[in-house]
Amino acid sequence: MVHYQYSGNVHDVIAGIGLVNLRWHNLTTVESIPIDYRIYDKDSDGKTKNTHFSEMLALAKKRGIIPEAVVMDAWYSSLDNLKSIRSHGWGWVRVTTLRKNRIVNHNKQLNKLDISEEGTPIHLRGYGWVTVFKFTTKNGRIDYRVTNKDNPTRQYVKSIMDARWSVEVYHREVKQNCGIERCQARTSRAQRNHIFLAISAWFEQHRRRIFEKITLYQQNWNVIKNAITEHIRVLLAYPN
Repeated sequence: MVHYQYSGNVHDVIAGIGLVNLRWHNLTTVESIPIDYRIYDKDSDGKTKNTHFSEMLALAKKRGIIPEAVVMDAWYSSLDNLKSIRSHGWGWVRVTTLRKNRIVNHNKQLNKLDISEEGTPIHLRGYGWVTVFKFTTKNGRIDYRVTNKDNPTRQYVKSIMDARWSVEVYHREVKQNCGIERCQARTSRAQRNHIFLAISAWFEQHRRRIFEKITLYQQNWNVIKNAITEHIRVLLAYPN
């Protein structure tokens, strides 16, 4: 299950287990939960990450999910994936990141076009007309965001972009609090079981946080506090 693949966290190619996640984010309540995941292991099932992406969208459609926007990074912004989203009849918003050298408007590179502040309509070769926005990050990197929504505003596209941060928050929580990376087993089945149980543990923690109206940090401190209290109780009951 271990393959060399690009890590957005370290910005380099590393050896590890690839996990493709699909999450639902509510822009109103800012609530975000995972609704599907796939383990990238092409040697065993012959499926690429893009294949998993397409299959998860098809299953989401079958489950009755109607998204306002499907958001992904540049890796998943191929024409096949964009057409796959369109084929499901989700006539809402599709927002994705396009590479700067993407060919648009009759063999022109995206980074060679004059993109207006409020978006510029472009013809994406092999797909059709979309609207592209140019955003500059704090470190000076330029990102191109594209959507096929009619008359989209820059603020709306930015709100969709900001929702992507929930994915990073989830990854941090499932790693630091649920130990998804800490299984020392050597077999594929054991690793798959551990990953499933780690995600299940995240759901239980998330449910309790909602029920008890506490934050993640309060929840973690409660575990430590209870352990310290119990340790002191034992010491007082059985002094040396």
